[in-house]
Amino acid sequence: MTDNQYKMENKTNATAQENQKVTRAVGIVSIAVMVSRILGLARETAIGYYFPAKTSADPFYLAFRIPNFLRDMFGEGILSKAFITTFLATEAEDGEEAAWNLTNRIFNLTFLVLIGITVLGIIFAPVLVDVLARDNFDRNLDTLEHFGFDSKIELAIYLTQLMFPYLLFVSFAAIAMGLLNSKGRFGIPACASTFFNVSSLVVGIGGYYLCPLVDIHPVTGMAIGVIVGGIAQFLIQVPSMYRVGFRYRPLLSLRDPRVLQVVHLIGPAVLGVAAVQVNLLTNTFFITSDSGWLTWISRAYRIMHLPIGIFGVAISTVALPQLARFVTAGETENFRDALSHALRLMLVLTIPAGIGLMILSEPICRLLYEWGATVEEDTIETAGILFVYAFGLCGFSTLKIVTDGFYAHKDIRAPVIVGICAVVLNICLNYLFIYRELFLDPRAVVFSTVLTVTLNCGILLLLLRRKVGRLGLRSLATLMLKILIASAVMGIVCWVTNSVIEKDWLGTVGIIPRTVGVFAPIGLSLLALAALYKFLKVSEFDDILRIFKQHL
Repeated sequence: MTDNQYKMENKTNATAQENQKVTRAVGIVSIAVMVSRILGLARETAIGYYFPAKTSADPFYLAFRIPNFLRDMFGEGILSKAFITTFLATEAEDGEEAAWNLTNRIFNLTFLVLIGITVLGIIFAPVLVDVLARDNFDRNLDTLEHFGFDSKIELAIYLTQLMFPYLLFVSFAAIAMGLLNSKGRFGIPACASTFFNVSSLVVGIGGYYLCPLVDIHPVTGMAIGVIVGGIAQFLIQVPSMYRVGFRYRPLLSLRDPRVLQVVHLIGPAVLGVAAVQVNLLTNTFFITSDSGWLTWISRAYRIMHLPIGIFGVAISTVALPQLARFVTAGETENFRDALSHALRLMLVLTIPAGIGLMILSEPICRLLYEWGATVEEDTIETAGILFVYAFGLCGFSTLKIVTDGFYAHKDIRAPVIVGICAVVLNICLNYLFIYRELFLDPRAVVFSTVLTVTLNCGILLLLLRRKVGRLGLRSLATLMLKILIASAVMGIVCWVTNSVIEKDWLGTVGIIPRTVGVFAPIGLSLLALAALYKFLKVSEFDDILRIFKQHL
């Protein structure tokens, strides 16, 4: 064996080991995120049980949408990603002490900025709600039943003002997550959102029963639960931050070059990286065209959040630090291999998940939501929206990986330009569908989002390929064919099983028939998918199986 061959073999083995580490970490994060998202669905189920869609639930979702939009954009998206890339570069080039100083400066600067945003948000909440809610959204409420609130708009303003401080705590949690991920700690940050969901669920249900005793609207409990949950999400990560070496210091500097680097990454990248969230916010104006639309779309998106979190967020969370290290070290070939591996993992998981969501959209919505105040009309409408959302699962998840590729290079120009174009296209489509009544249906709003996000992802992927060279996209064609064959068979098994259970055996009334009608098809279809993946020799699936075997 020649020296060059020996070096190439060592390089290949090193890359394979890195990919295995990523896959292993993805398994850990996926399990943690799955638990969190399931608890998030439990919270949504509680809201559906206690609060009717067209009265109390609509104002809550509208109010939560505003600080939640800022959280998704700045807190859990751009802020965390910008911090990870800059922290790693600072640690590699300036030393660990400089990296800790950067962390303190970012913490303190974030606190000052978000305190200002929170105060402004509380003051201008009536304006924000008025802009986002169309006339048909509002309706008169029984002031006796709703504790003095005579309209949905009035209730939404009250809830918005109450929940705005959530933004501050969840942004701190995002910085903590970025810090721990940079240090290779993924489990605790992934579990942090579990504490948010548990806290908001417990406080929300408790508030439903306790608030009326002191003449406060029961949905106030859900709003207070959001605040308590945000605090818990941050505090649970503090001990781990201490263990990796962080010590708080009251440092603040707007002239520090590393702080300016984070700020420069955040500023122009808002629309680029957070195109999905910008689309969701602009959609709010259109989905308040009628009562119930906002609640139905919010509930469908919450279900979509489960696979996005398990696959998209998990892979992205683990991949970004690795990609940033390769770029900092100048290892372009390893960067391409790592990105390609992440994309292949994403496709193997999200395509069958999307098909499964389409087939089981109505049974899932019936099981999760059709209890208490939620009626069959809500289930049918939510399921129709979820069906459309499922088409975009692959695009939603893959977009996170592709933008990570640009972020690792500290290149935000392409995501910004493409993201702005996607937002403009989304607004134009919604204007035609909803405002001009070309297709006056909540599914039209979701279709616009799915289309623009998928186009955004595809264009950015091509631009990234031009930037760094080959990404193994041609080899993806063979993998895609295998995935589609396996997913088609899985889909048939899922549809037949559900049809037999619901139409010929148990029906759809009661918790047991509904549970069996969802989980039996999922179990059998997963077995079929696994068998097809093994038969078609999908190596990425073998990696995933290996990780699960190690953790059993």
